[in-house]
Amino acid sequence: MPRLPAIPLKTVLRNTAEIELWPAALLQARGNAHARLLARARRVLRRKRDGRYLAAELEGGLYPLVPMLAREPGLSAARDALRAPPPHARCGLEHSGTLPLHRLHERLHALGLDADAYAARSGLALVPEPDWLAFAGFDRWHRPLWLRIDAARAWLRLRTAARADGIVLEAISGYRSHDYQLGIFERKRARGLSVDEILAVNAAPGFSEHHSGLALDIGTPGEPPAEESFEHTPAFAWLTAHAPAQGFAMSYPRDNPHGIVYEPWHWRFMPA
Repeated sequence: MPRLPAIPLKTVLRNTAEIELWPAALLQARGNAHARLLARARRVLRRKRDGRYLAAELEGGLYPLVPMLAREPGLSAARDALRAPPPHARCGLEHSGTLPLHRLHERLHALGLDADAYAARSGLALVPEPDWLAFAGFDRWHRPLWLRIDAARAWLRLRTAARADGIVLEAISGYRSHDYQLGIFERKRARGLSVDEILAVNAAPGFSEHHSGLALDIGTPGEPPAEESFEHTPAFAWLTAHAPAQGFAMSYPRDNPHGIVYEPWHWRFMPA
């Protein structure tokens, strides 16, 4: 078995219910003032709901990037996460803790969904978010890819094995928060889709495998992202033959019992 690829353990996303704590070096500056601050910052507090930068952690403490930072929901929990020991030191290399299923019913109510009824109908389970995630490189659009550390190491190993066989695998997306999933629904509803139409393609907020940090969507250069045509690529043929041995399984085959369309691009790492 090949050696597990190295993961830079200091490059982690600390996660709280309302706010993510990002390594400043992985964030894009939004203006000259942000660029100067990010160059000095260790981490940046980022609101999960809309991606707004809230504060920069400097050597002397937090520097606010929004008015009335003290009133920001979830700030206390984010401060506690800043003061906590490094996640890999307190949790172990292969495990994350999980966050409470925060405001889940509120999110589902906004879509006219009942959690219990949806779970019974879809056969999907509630998925809590990890309290920290590892940096697993970049996706197709050069956005940071966050996964649980065991999944991150497995993904890098899978990609390396594919490259040795002449196959290029690209990450399309990895971890998504409950708030991000809700945003997907809100944007699609704004385009005129019904909730039922969206549920055929996306799990309801709180039920997506992407929340776990164990799932990712995979593509290959020259192929549109998250399209059924991925099935006809050499990359998909390689995944079908080799991904199970690396611990990955395709979550939504044809005629799956969850009512979700066939997704040949969506694979989940299955921890031993």
